[in-house]
Amino acid sequence: MSSNDRHLTVHTLGPTGTNCEAAAHHYLEQRNYKQGGVVLYDTLESAVDGVMADPYDSVLLGCVVYPKLNEIVFRNLKSMSLHECFMMPTHRMVLAGRDRIPVRKVLSHPAPVGLIEDRGYDVRLVTSNAAAAVECAAGGADACITTAVAAEAHGLELLEDFGPVHMGFSIHVPHGTTL
Repeated sequence: MSSNDRHLTVHTLGPTGTNCEAAAHHYLEQRNYKQGGVVLYDTLESAVDGVMADPYDSVLLGCVVYPKLNEIVFRNLKSMSLHECFMMPTHRMVLAGRDRIPVRKVLSHPAPVGLIEDRGYDVRLVTSNAAAAVECAAGGADACITTAVAAEAHGLELLEDFGPVHMGFSIHVPHGTTL
């Protein structure tokens, strides 16, 4: 059986609408995996457990700007290793809000917070760009840094468009796995 006929599950950061989810689908498509799937987690740290539960058919996809990617790599050296990296543009990164109200409190994943850190907002950190959209739409803040996909999915209004970011994504495989 060729690797493209084998089932491969990519475990990565969710919820739906993250750049990691888009990169996971891109990875499967570019490598022509006909039987691939993507499983989303609240954090990449928890995705490691998913990979190790089915190590033969699983990989971890991380984003090179994920704040604790170094810890994931070094804490798991005995069980998995970095296999490859690839580049692709993210979804458009946006500042989005519930309404055109004055923006005071903003939710953001730690990675893109630099897009707004000099504006004097009360920035609260969340686990992903898509999680920021979910929480903002539920009334947890005036606005959020998120992906355009997540903002639209949760009915948020576009306040500012920063565009896509050319980004690196990493693939981590359990020892003994062949792709």
